[in-house]
Amino acid sequence: MMAAAVTAESVDALAVMRVRDVSRSQVEALLQRFGLQPVLAPDDADIPGSYWGESEAGLQGDRIFFRMDTPLQSVLHEACHWICMDAPRRVALDRDAGGDCDEENAVCYLQILLADHIDGFGRARMLADMDAWGYTFRLGPAQTWFERDADDARQWLQSAGLVDAELNPGWCVRLNAHLL
Repeated sequence: MMAAAVTAESVDALAVMRVRDVSRSQVEALLQRFGLQPVLAPDDADIPGSYWGESEAGLQGDRIFFRMDTPLQSVLHEACHWICMDAPRRVALDRDAGGDCDEENAVCYLQILLADHIDGFGRARMLADMDAWGYTFRLGPAQTWFERDADDARQWLQSAGLVDAELNPGWCVRLNAHLL
């Protein structure tokens, strides 16, 4: 999986759901279940800890920054990076979540699962927004990857204790790197 950089010029052309399109308090409550501290940045201000800039969510320590125009997929993607990283990386986190390819796949898979916990968003919309934003997978669309080529991501999440056998979120974070 690889996320394509999105420029300011192309952002307006993308019809992806943003924080402003759903209940912000519901998004914040979901993030807080994992121990993340949501921080709303002022409109048009730079988002602290944002790797890509523009309207993309940012991470610093246990804080996740976003604006009302931040895409929901970005908020969940960055949150899932934080959830999937081990404790030492989480403590030192500032902007770059790092991780390897297996972890990145797990992040993408978990963000799709968590989308079902935001009223008015959901899995189908997350998959469509991932495609619109430029995520690429070897089999093409995000839905094809999710349904047919993500066994490694599911196994990673289960091994880390982040989802159960039925793929329900465990509402916890990864603790140790050596578990995988």
